Amino acid sequence: MPEPKSRRHGAELEAAILDAAWAELVEVGYARLTMEGVAARAGTSKPVVYRRWPGRPELVLAAWRRRIPDADNPPDLGDLRSDLLAFLHRLVHRFHDTPRDVLAGLMSETFRDPEVFALLLKQIAAAKHRPTFETIVRRAVARGELPPVEITPRVARVPLDLVRAEAIFHHGGIDEKTITEIVDEVFLPLLRGLAHKEFDGEE
Repeated sequence: MPEPKSRRHGAELEAAILDAAWAELVEVGYARLTMEGVAARAGTSKPVVYRRWPGRPELVLAAWRRRIPDADNPPDLGDLRSDLLAFLHRLVHRFHDTPRDVLAGLMSETFRDPEVFALLLKQIAAAKHRPTFETIVRRAVARGELPPVEITPRVARVPLDLVRAEAIFHHGGIDEKTITEIVDEVFLPLLRGLAHKEFDGEE
């Protein structure tokens, strides 16, 4: 068992615990993950873990969110379609890196426990992808690919919700064709329709 690293505090300690939780998930799976095992791997105590996360679902959700692509560094490949495809590829890569039983375990917990379900909804709502899509679309507007368009939270969630649905209902398997369809058949037409609607409204 690792020796406790008592000098770690705040963000450093929290990051160590979340990294340990992810390593445990990869090694033993969701069903066998314990707070004791995470604490031991992180070199801390179980009460320290419980002070931050009251249970396994909360800890796993936090560890999962830590692996979401950086919203402060959106792709910039020179055109709207390429940027959207690149960002969705980042998201899908995270889903493919997720142990297969994690999503199933979390969904099972949410059905049994309304508080966990509420937490999952809160985590999804808090995902900081709206600024990423705003940046990608703003660049496209500046290049003349689109008229100005507002990216509301609901609009920003559309491609993310489709990726999540594919990951959950198809056991994490999301191929190139699916990503391309989400961009070409859903999100780009949505953006263009909203942009034309706003543009027409200004005339």
